[in-house]
Amino acid sequence: MKEHFPIWRLAIITLLALFVTGCQKTGKLSPELQARFDREGITHRADDLTFRRTRPAGQRDSGWDEKRASIVVTKESLFLHVNGKPLVEITPRSTGFYEVHRDHDRISLHAGSGNSALSWSFRPPDNAEGWTLDIRNVIKNAKSR
Repeated sequence: MKEHFPIWRLAIITLLALFVTGCQKTGKLSPELQARFDREGITHRADDLTFRRTRPAGQRDSGWDEKRASIVVTKESLFLHVNGKPLVEITPRSTGFYEVHRDHDRISLHAGSGNSALSWSFRPPDNAEGWTLDIRNVIKNAKSR
């Protein structure tokens, strides 16, 4: 007689898969990126945060989802990424539209305009006001607007 796969084993495998994906590491940077950020002077860095990515209403794919990512803020740039792959990068040469807002302990970074607009909100591990001010300085020094 053929034995069926026990349901409890399936439950354990499912829980392990959720645990592994929930613990995904996102902060790995190439040596070149790490050296660049060190030269620029890192003011804030947080790895493996949950970001809420929001697309504006009125679009076919409007809505929000959550994504684990990491963020580095220097005196010159902002780099929101997954293991060095950029999701948002603001440098002095950036020409896009950017804004940052803070609501208590949550920071919201708006990038782009019109159909290309996205908002990335997150809770920094500490000092939301300091994070917001440093991100605002990066945006101010970009060629945006």
